[in-house]
Amino acid sequence: MRTEGTTAIVTGGASGLGLAVAERLAADGATVVIVDLPASPGAEVAARLGGAFAPADVRDTEQVQAAIDAAVALGPLRIVVNCAGIVTGHRTVGRDGPFPADAFRRTIEVNVIGTFEVIRLAAAAMAANEPIDGVDGAAGDRGVIVTTSSVAAFDGQIGQAAYSASKAAVAGMTLPIARDLAGIGIRVVSIAPGIMDTPMLASLPEEARASLGSQVPHPARLGAPGEFASLVAHIVDNGYLNGEVIRLDGAIRLAPR
Repeated sequence: MRTEGTTAIVTGGASGLGLAVAERLAADGATVVIVDLPASPGAEVAARLGGAFAPADVRDTEQVQAAIDAAVALGPLRIVVNCAGIVTGHRTVGRDGPFPADAFRRTIEVNVIGTFEVIRLAAAAMAANEPIDGVDGAAGDRGVIVTTSSVAAFDGQIGQAAYSASKAAVAGMTLPIARDLAGIGIRVVSIAPGIMDTPMLASLPEEARASLGSQVPHPARLGAPGEFASLVAHIVDNGYLNGEVIRLDGAIRLAPR
């Protein structure tokens, strides 16, 4: 499906992977609606990209629906990329006792329920679109939804019980949602990134960053947000990609710690 002339939503679009995706989609001709927390620099990013900012917590149905309505007002919503998420690190039983239940619950709420909240409401809006860019007589797409899983879904490290569970859920719901939405012409694909050079890692000393990069078999470096965005662009463009979880990780398999 072509990107030019479409309207796109990117959750978590004010920084990190989401920002790279928003920049790429805007460069490819989409009108991008940045969905991020009110305190984020989303308004500044949207202004720079010629799009719009819709402040929202992805767990909040009314706020997510308002963001989707804002996007639809700008044109047919055909691309949604879910990058909003949080990382939580606690051992199941650590020095301070058992894993805090509230921290586990919040991770699931943001990463899983928040992702699905965006998917279900966006898909309902996409269902009203006309299919475009069909090939060989087959119906084209009404929309494309991309989610963000993680290699932690498969190789969870010590302290990642909540994060791994949440990202495994995102990976696990990709195929059934793709099957649910196939009849209305919406594709669903998930990306499972490895160790990416995001703001979360930018605060680490260079020695620590180099050590992390050296663990990647090839290329032995951190992944670039632009590489994530490039894969998103390819997923949108390639009409036969559907129901898949794609690892973007330089062949890394995470050690226990």
